[in-house]
Amino acid sequence: MKKRKIIMDCDPGHDDAIAIILAAAQPGLDILGITTVSGNAEIEKTTLNALKVCDLVSLHNVIVSKGASEPMMRRRENAPSIHGDSGLDGPEFPALSRSWSEEHGVDTIIRMVKESEDPVTLLPTGPLTNIALALIKAPEIKENIEEIILMGGGTFGNWTPTAEFNIWADPEAAKKVFDSGIPLIVMGLDITHQAVATDNVINQVMNIDNNVAKKVGELLAFFKSTYKETFGFDGPPVHDVLTVAYCIAPELFTLKEVNIVVETRGEYTAGTTSVDLLGVTGRKANAKFGLTLDVDGFWDLMLEALKSYSAS
Repeated sequence: MKKRKIIMDCDPGHDDAIAIILAAAQPGLDILGITTVSGNAEIEKTTLNALKVCDLVSLHNVIVSKGASEPMMRRRENAPSIHGDSGLDGPEFPALSRSWSEEHGVDTIIRMVKESEDPVTLLPTGPLTNIALALIKAPEIKENIEEIILMGGGTFGNWTPTAEFNIWADPEAAKKVFDSGIPLIVMGLDITHQAVATDNVINQVMNIDNNVAKKVGELLAFFKSTYKETFGFDGPPVHDVLTVAYCIAPELFTLKEVNIVVETRGEYTAGTTSVDLLGVTGRKANAKFGLTLDVDGFWDLMLEALKSYSAS
């Protein structure tokens, strides 16, 4: 069976890290490259974190390229209250085996999409700056993008009352992507908040006898502590992992075709995704929006992936 070609655009970030770990365990996925963006932490930190995770799961031949360090038009803001100062607080990682590519992340996306003989799926799990800049610089790449499966948005917010962090961090970039005409699968807060790492899940992860699972358990434990302190949640939602899970097992998801527009001008609502669930606007659908998740099936998938790594 032909492998699905993906580019992961991320800002690791605990959930981004776990998304990479899930993807690396899948024989049906061909990770062409990993590009990074400022979001959960500053760009140097997110890029170092991506390299740490690649070393952990032996993705030594996958290019990691540092992308945009600032939003397209706004002041940069990061999320140390959720992910810690490093962006990946909790586990200790060994010294890195390599550095990032000299090629800018935007150029890596453009080159890889153009060079691929098969259509490429983009998996952005941070602010959409790199994707938007790639579409502005080389709009012709749209012809070889199969779809974009992104984590962002929702019918409510987690950074402002109405805006989710990834979209809020660069709403102009998000608007460019949502208006692009490329097929979009949107994993917003409505569905990602169903993928909660409960104590039972964390215990099951901790009981898997290999180093990768141990690190994931440590990531989840730290993530749990910040979600409890910041939002009062009993367990952390592993938002970004759903983009990879959809690539592997779309049957776990219920989606609805909707129109989504991104608010860029509101004094209190910038970064809001206006999700037309009831079709009241009459605007043409531009995305498939995640509604429900087979939670048990999702965690079974994640646990099996972690068990596939070699015992320590």
